[in-house]
Amino acid sequence: MSRSIPGSLVSRVLRAVDRVSAPAVAEAHCDIPCGIYDPHLMQIAALTVVRMNQLIDGLELAGDPRNKAEQAKYHNSLARYILVKEEHAELVKREARIIWGDYFKPEHVEKYPDLHATVWNIMKLAGKNRQEVNAAAADELLTATQRFAEIFWDTKGAKSSKQPSRQAVGGEIVLPA
Repeated sequence: MSRSIPGSLVSRVLRAVDRVSAPAVAEAHCDIPCGIYDPHLMQIAALTVVRMNQLIDGLELAGDPRNKAEQAKYHNSLARYILVKEEHAELVKREARIIWGDYFKPEHVEKYPDLHATVWNIMKLAGKNRQEVNAAAADELLTATQRFAEIFWDTKGAKSSKQPSRQAVGGEIVLPA
């Protein structure tokens, strides 16, 4: 789709004005500075990755390869568990990126010099969990998100503690006291 001549002309004029007098840079701590951040969703997503590994591990292939209904049921369940595992591993990465990029400040990194390494580790572990069915990697991802949550809540001045998740997966999540 081509631009209209007036639209194209206006665009060129505005670009020229920007070169002569650059617009001021607006700085905000996030796209919409709402100030609402919480690592809870990241931990729930990590628990979901753990749970999907448990469910995949518990799947049993149908005994008779000629029984199409049993085979279809197995493959459908496997595909769904893998899809959910990958979506939630990506959600962990998304939530870590948002909080790390929009909330944490240099003074937080000074207090927690392992913050960048913690986030990097979360990114790598989430990627590994997307690539593999690996219960140990899923547990490591959950542990890394818990460490992230502990750091986060401390920067808010809140003491935190690990609480039972009370989900089918088991495990714990870090919550403010």
